[in-house]
Amino acid sequence: MTLPHPNTDQISLPIVLAVLGDPTRLAIVRYLASKEGVPLNCSQFLDLGSKTNLSYHLAKLREAGVTRAEVVGTSRLITLRRDDLDRRFPGLLDSVIAAAGEDTALPAVGAQDIEISA
Repeated sequence: MTLPHPNTDQISLPIVLAVLGDPTRLAIVRYLASKEGVPLNCSQFLDLGSKTNLSYHLAKLREAGVTRAEVVGTSRLITLRRDDLDRRFPGLLDSVIAAAGEDTALPAVGAQDIEISA
């Protein structure tokens, strides 16, 4: 089973910004960025809400082109589409992640693992 993802040229700035405007989704992106290149299982984000709620947020991120989800057995491995986003909107992701790193109002996910660079 494969999940649909937009091609790089189909990623839309208004949609990406709208998706990243949600605190839960922004917390997911911040955590994925802290684990750059390491595919994370959906269960890594369970402290952000119920499985149903989490599935909704992960689908929104995937549909917007912010993340990639790969089905492996009964698991879904999530990665950040940094290369695609950087190619489409240079510097946007870094700016959003830097601002999110300073936002104490965002929900915590793996907070002990996140390294915020100055």
